[in-house]
Amino acid sequence: MFTLAPAPDEYVVSIIATSFASVALAEMGDRTQLLTLLLVARFRKPWWILAAIVCATLFNHFLAAWIGVELSNYLTPEIMRWVVGVGFLLMAGWVLIPDKDNGEVKGGHPFWTSLVIFFIAEIGDKTQIATTLLGARYDNVTLVMIGSTLGMIAANAPMLWFGERLSPYMKSDWGHRAAAMVFAALGIITLLW
Repeated sequence: MFTLAPAPDEYVVSIIATSFASVALAEMGDRTQLLTLLLVARFRKPWWILAAIVCATLFNHFLAAWIGVELSNYLTPEIMRWVVGVGFLLMAGWVLIPDKDNGEVKGGHPFWTSLVIFFIAEIGDKTQIATTLLGARYDNVTLVMIGSTLGMIAANAPMLWFGERLSPYMKSDWGHRAAAMVFAALGIITLLW
């Protein structure tokens, strides 16, 4: 339930800290960290990508904490596995579409493209599941969403700046091919396991 009532300070800190730590730890080595590196290598716009990650995470984790438990009654793990696996295979094909000659990426602005891709990549992810469980445990969507979003930022922001430093050394088509291989592998792995 969406809670607006004030909570005791120690309760607020506890929920935010638990949500932060749970999501930050779950995100370590996760596919969305790799996705963050690929997005910054492709667009070279870390601030736009960070803004997209924050917005996608806020929306995704709000939904996870608020209706995640209800969705689990309708979507089996098998259906979720197929949705995510096919989504990765579709992204593998999308990243092979070459950039326009003027350097713009087909598909739109770095913010909107990153927002959509990151939001989709988070569907069924362990951080989304953790957020759903935290929301059910604490019955406070707002505090869980704040903590989980801060945890996601803490795990992905360093990847943005690391990727930005490496991107001048990466050739454009190398990035497209590498991203396509990664997404194809993730799709196949998701579908098989």
